[in-house]
Amino acid sequence: AWQTDYAPYFYDNGPSSTNGNMAMFSISEDTEVGTQLYILNGTDPEGDAVWFGLTFEKGTREYMRVDPKSGNITLIQELDREKQGEILAFVSITDGRNKVVETIRVFVTDANDERPEFQNLPFNVDVPEDTEAGSSIYRVQAVDKDIGSGGSVNFYLLVDHVHSPGFTIDGHSGVLRIKPGQTLDYETTATHFVIVVAKDGGGQYKGKHQVLTSTATITINVLDAQDTPPAFIGAPYFGYVYEVSLPGSEISTVFAKDGDEGNPNPIHYSITNGSEGVFTINSTSGCISLSTYPVTLRNELYEIHVKATELGPRDELLDYYTMTVVTVRVVDLNNHPPTFYGENGPQSQFEVTMYEHPPEGEILRGLKITVNDSDQGANAKFILRLVGPGRVLRVVPQTVLNEAQVTIIVEDSAAIDYEKGKSLTYKLLAVEIDTPERFSATADIVIHLLDTNDNTPRFTSEYYIARIPENSPGGSDVVTVTANDPDSGLWGEVKYSIYGSRSDLFLIHPSSGIIYTQAWATLDAEVKSKYNFYVKAEDTEGKYSLAEVFVTVLDINDHVPEFDDSLVERTMVIGAPVRVEAIDADAGSPNNIIEYSIMQAEPNNIFDINAETGEINLKSYIKSMEIVQNITKQKDCRWSLVVQARDRGSPSFSTTAVVNIDITEATQVNGPMATFLLQSRDNPMKALGMVAGVISILVGVTVLISTATFLRNTKSNRIMPARRVVIRRRPPRDRKPWTFNVPFRGNGNDSSNKFIVGDPEAGSVNINDKGGPRWSRSKPKPTPPRAPCLQSREISISSDTSRIPVSSALVSELKMRLEQKIIESNSSYY
Repeated sequence: AWQTDYAPYFYDNGPSSTNGNMAMFSISEDTEVGTQLYILNGTDPEGDAVWFGLTFEKGTREYMRVDPKSGNITLIQELDREKQGEILAFVSITDGRNKVVETIRVFVTDANDERPEFQNLPFNVDVPEDTEAGSSIYRVQAVDKDIGSGGSVNFYLLVDHVHSPGFTIDGHSGVLRIKPGQTLDYETTATHFVIVVAKDGGGQYKGKHQVLTSTATITINVLDAQDTPPAFIGAPYFGYVYEVSLPGSEISTVFAKDGDEGNPNPIHYSITNGSEGVFTINSTSGCISLSTYPVTLRNELYEIHVKATELGPRDELLDYYTMTVVTVRVVDLNNHPPTFYGENGPQSQFEVTMYEHPPEGEILRGLKITVNDSDQGANAKFILRLVGPGRVLRVVPQTVLNEAQVTIIVEDSAAIDYEKGKSLTYKLLAVEIDTPERFSATADIVIHLLDTNDNTPRFTSEYYIARIPENSPGGSDVVTVTANDPDSGLWGEVKYSIYGSRSDLFLIHPSSGIIYTQAWATLDAEVKSKYNFYVKAEDTEGKYSLAEVFVTVLDINDHVPEFDDSLVERTMVIGAPVRVEAIDADAGSPNNIIEYSIMQAEPNNIFDINAETGEINLKSYIKSMEIVQNITKQKDCRWSLVVQARDRGSPSFSTTAVVNIDITEATQVNGPMATFLLQSRDNPMKALGMVAGVISILVGVTVLISTATFLRNTKSNRIMPARRVVIRRRPPRDRKPWTFNVPFRGNGNDSSNKFIVGDPEAGSVNINDKGGPRWSRSKPKPTPPRAPCLQSREISISSDTSRIPVSSALVSELKMRLEQKIIESNSSYY
């Protein structure tokens, strides 16, 4: 059957509810955007779902938005009650078939968000300065758009050290008054600035209590009133009457103005006293004039009393006036400037001739200067100044009245120097002190200087460094020294001389300062490469100075490298180098730096040589005699090569030597001494040094032992005087000689046998001049002088495999002296 379809409807829950049809709903203007304001709520009689809508009149702002399903209404724009206090909107509810629309009014409630606004800005008030205290002078108005307490306005003044405190304001009405007991004064302060504050009654804003204020400045212009007497400007006043003044001459002018500057009155001038009939004043301009001739004046000083009175609107004299005094002095006319005089009258230039460096305090007596001013009194007073190089000369006196004799005195003797300038020029200045004209006069002071011998010749340098090649011929220039003497004439002439223990090879030209070698001198850097000596510069009166000269003789490559012999014999053990050495007699590098090279070898490509040291080595692949035998068929393995020694000079020199080398293979040696001697075969000085060191050690040990024995025997004899010490001497024939046996044997013909270890007892090695080592039986050395001695001991250096006895005459002599002292000490007890 057909059923009726009823329209949906809103719930009406009243204005205090937050859901329903939004009837009579109100919202505060400070609600934040995005806040959920209300929930539309309604139903459909058939129980169908409903949807909600919210619209606004066309052309109006849309402040809210609704969710169609939930009915939640949200604020989307800020509210301002002062601009729109009521919002008209339409809410709707529909079930899809029927729609119900209702008109709602949303009321915007007030929040305290508006500041008070002043009316009629800016505030400018004109007040006469004679307005009475407590009078109202202005009414301030301000409006606050808020309602309730937030819209009420109260006023007060902001007072600080800058703004005037002489005013008050009614807090409710805004009436501004002059504070009781206060007065206005145009002459003191013409304008006052008062800051007024308008404050509302406060109210809620976004959940907090808020009070808002506004400020404005009130400009109070004080209007001047006639209440201040006139005042003179530029006081005190002075005037002068000169000897040439005429009647009617202006002496001085006074000026006064009304103290009420806002509306000033004209001024009337008059003389009340002091003129004695000789001065008059213009009543309008204030100009004081002379009414008679100066010769009729009886006083030198007049004090004229002048009165300035305000004039009223009808040119009547008012009661406002002021007084001043004008001082007039009758003076001599300053019509004569200072003048300088010489012996013959006025003069503008004075000259004097003198020697340089006069004593300090000396007067320049050649100057006859007088200065004069013909005026009288203060007009004739002036000062003297000397203008020129400071603190060299001074003038006396410095202050003059009428006339004085001018004296110029020396202050700085050193500054008066002929070498700095042959003349000095100063300006002598005379200037009046106490006159307005400040007349002045000038005169030139010219001082011509004569030279003296006050300077010592000075070298341009304290020392000179020169270099000259050693092959320079005699008479070659070495260096030029220069000395300057600024004196003039003969005093400025310089004579040079040379002296010193190392100057015998050199000469110096007495006038030019050129240093050159003696004609016979030969410079050789190898003999002496450094010379130093002194040169002397002297003037005609014997004043002199010295400088030192350093001469370096430059080495020239003039020596050829030299070997000890053109034929060098060497024995080489495989694996050990042999060394050749050449000497270059040049003085320095690179002329004496030698490089070695192999020019020719037989066989070839067997040897290498160190270019710097001259050490010759076999090639690295030659490690045994078998390899050597494969290279040559000679049995004695004696090879020759030509070694060149070349220096690094320019031009370069060289020399050669033939080096014969016997090749042998190292044989096992016994003991460290034999090893040492084997290593030292090419350097006999090294072996001798070793032997000398061993002997020194033995001597020291012997001295220590003998000293200890002597002390022990001395002590023993002192304790037991009866004890006898018998010292037996070995017969000379039983004494063994001190020998140095070398544990090697062999012969000079077979180089392979030179390093075979032999029996130390077999004999000793003698080194002859030609044949090399030669074996012979040891022969005892000459018997040392007979003397009491201890039993002879054999001093030797032992090792694991050999024993080498050593003898020394020095050791024997020391032992003999010690034994003699022991015998003498022991014999004293018998």
